[in-house]
Amino acid sequence: MSDWVAVARVDELPPGSRRVVDVDGVAVVVFNLGGDFCAVEDSCTHDGGELASGELQGEDIVCPRHGARFNLRTGAVTAPPAYVALATFPVRVADGQVQVRDDRRDRWD
Repeated sequence: MSDWVAVARVDELPPGSRRVVDVDGVAVVVFNLGGDFCAVEDSCTHDGGELASGELQGEDIVCPRHGARFNLRTGAVTAPPAYVALATFPVRVADGQVQVRDDRRDRWD
């Protein structure tokens, strides 16, 4: 099981912002979508490019390389050229800190 990793204080991650953090060797980007926090792997499933610098369109992130779109809440592909969903990660707020963890290994146990 991965430990929770601190991303930022809640007030350091206002709505519409994002922050990339390393979680057990995986680049994870945490977004504030209107006060709700969500996190996805910072790697486009189309070609492995980073997503963090992409344009936000509602709840979607647009890959800056080829325009693939992903829903940030579910990881689902919403426009090609990607066809494989993004990995998503649990996010919580504890003691005023936004935290994320990689629970994928827990799902296999």
